[in-house]
Amino acid sequence: MKGFLKPGLISMITNMEAYRMAKARITEVMMDDTSINVSKEVDLVFSIANSLRGAYKSDKYKDVIIPMIIIRRFECALAKTKQAVVEAFEANRDIPPQILEAKSGYKFYNTSRFTLAELLNDADNIVSNFKSYIEGFSANVQSILRNLDFEKEIDKLDKNNRLLGVVRKFSEIDLNPNTIDGIKAGYMFEEIIRRFSENAEAGDHYTPREVIRLLVSIILAEGCDDLYTERRVATVLDMACGSGGMLSTTQDAITRMNPDAEVRLFGQEINPESYAICLADMLIKNEDAKNIRLQDTMKADCFEGQDMRIVIANPPFGAAWGGKDAADGVESAVKKEHKKAEKYEGAEKLEHSRFPWGLPTSGDMQLLFMQHAIYKMSKDGRAAIITNGSPLFSGNTTSGESQIRRYMLENDLIEAIIALPTDLFYNTSIGIYAFILSKNKRPERRGKVQLINAVDMYKPLRKSLGKKRKEISRDDIRRITEIYSNFEEGEFCKIFDNEEFMYKEYAVYQPLQRRGSISAANIAALKSSAFFTANTRIFNEAEYEVLLETAPREGDDEKKFQNYLKGKEFTEAVIAALEEHASDKEYDDFAEFTKKLKEILGDIEGMTDSRLNQIAMEMSVMDKTAVVQKDKKGNVLTDPTTKDTEIVGLRVDVEEYFKREVYPHVPDAIYVYEYDPNKKASSTNKEKMGAEFPFTRFFYEYKAPEKADDLLAQFNEIERGLEAKIAALTGGGH
Repeated sequence: MKGFLKPGLISMITNMEAYRMAKARITEVMMDDTSINVSKEVDLVFSIANSLRGAYKSDKYKDVIIPMIIIRRFECALAKTKQAVVEAFEANRDIPPQILEAKSGYKFYNTSRFTLAELLNDADNIVSNFKSYIEGFSANVQSILRNLDFEKEIDKLDKNNRLLGVVRKFSEIDLNPNTIDGIKAGYMFEEIIRRFSENAEAGDHYTPREVIRLLVSIILAEGCDDLYTERRVATVLDMACGSGGMLSTTQDAITRMNPDAEVRLFGQEINPESYAICLADMLIKNEDAKNIRLQDTMKADCFEGQDMRIVIANPPFGAAWGGKDAADGVESAVKKEHKKAEKYEGAEKLEHSRFPWGLPTSGDMQLLFMQHAIYKMSKDGRAAIITNGSPLFSGNTTSGESQIRRYMLENDLIEAIIALPTDLFYNTSIGIYAFILSKNKRPERRGKVQLINAVDMYKPLRKSLGKKRKEISRDDIRRITEIYSNFEEGEFCKIFDNEEFMYKEYAVYQPLQRRGSISAANIAALKSSAFFTANTRIFNEAEYEVLLETAPREGDDEKKFQNYLKGKEFTEAVIAALEEHASDKEYDDFAEFTKKLKEILGDIEGMTDSRLNQIAMEMSVMDKTAVVQKDKKGNVLTDPTTKDTEIVGLRVDVEEYFKREVYPHVPDAIYVYEYDPNKKASSTNKEKMGAEFPFTRFFYEYKAPEKADDLLAQFNEIERGLEAKIAALTGGGH
């Protein structure tokens, strides 16, 4: 049979079979490291950290410990080839770095004869010798230590008589990559950082490894068949890479399933300590150090022009990109990047800007990271992004958040959203979600979003780790991955068309029916109204008083002051004219009332139809017995003071919605979609179309409250139990 098939078809069948077998192994592969225990190594490191007490505050122990771990790990890695490197260097001090790298077996080396152990042999000169030892490292390692400002810590340790002891203890720790591989080192680093950073913001440094394994399991479960056949290049980006756990875990999973695959890792990180750990790990794994950058992703894309097959990240929650709480230069960089997309439409915006579809509230950059991930994804790219609940529903219809969600849906980029258990992270107990994004959905997923409710899929920890009280077990990862892959509705899975999450916002008004009068009370109300006292176009009393006391007034201040003088004269003239014609007569026809006011006020300098109408509104009240106002064509006019809004799904019949939800309460309600596509978009002409993911609504289960009698019975039982215990303690007395 095989002889009748074309070579290309044979290859395709072979590749499909390889993918099928790989897919079946994904979860098992992700579980291989679940039993790793680093408590011994971590406890040893912390015993060293405790020796710093007195010289350092506890939150500063990391300034010494992290660089020393990095140095010792490099030293252990280089031990076998150290002598050959030193000899080659001493024979020719101009020897090219590439030759030294070849001799060391890594993309780094050390040309100093010193080791941590040998530094102990000359205690009197340990400071200068230690610095010389560090200078013997290749430039990339020196750069890591320089970012950590470690030379300053050497001097401080020596000054406080701690240096010799720290060096001795670290010289005895085995951190050889053959003993402590990348996975184990990742666990070790992250546990150390966790203990040093109990009060860090969620997502600042690390994500629990089982959460990473879940994300990797899901992201590789489909849409990655090409990575498991023959030799393939896979580019992986973490735009907030921390200590590199997500990058390493993704690489490990792909290479275990296809040893011939070439996985290129890219990371950006803003925290110097996390960056140092990540870069050190990448160097030991012989990854390209240029692909790990110390840079704020909000400020710059360090890998412009490089598409990513996989993007995986846990960006910080609730971190400011704008305003007073934002880091220097971030707000201007974000706005400049967003502006690049202004002259383009639709999907084309994404080709020209990292933040094309909108800017979220300045206090939370999560949806900026989401847009950046989409920008970096290749045409068949996939992404897994950890968020809190805010990106699902925050913002009103025309807000940046809503528009970002809308455009992601319109471009069919959201594959699934997974609700994860609370209490998973070390430094937050809030609800966590995973967005699974794809530019290459399988056919049955196109135009749809899968919601997975995994909030109860966990096992409790025997002992809490910070705020982490739960973990996702091996079986939970397998279960969630299967729910995702099966793509079938069930108790924990709902599937919706993209449009189910999109809506239009309709303005709702009541007919213009107002009763007015030129009464003393209404005149007084007008006199104290914001229209007359806090109006920058007419008269703002507070600003006027400030300007009145300002001397000298120059430029814009003087111009504003003169405008307010005119406005003051205008308001005084209006009040004087109204007081002259004060009457208790009531007008139930708003048009007639407005006409009467025009007779009285029409000749006042500065009066316009708009101002006259506003005065009429201020001096009248809505009255359902008053005359319904209509335009010349007989259309009912609306009362702007009654404006409300209704959110209606795109697939919902608007009239049927109002018959069901609005008319029973406001029978004469008038709804309007306030957007004119024929006019230029502006702040007053925005399309009122948005999107949100009301996740909990779709999985809500009503639970009836316990009956009062049952609660009383429980209370009485507890009370009897307490009385019995008291009696037992007191020997039956009271």
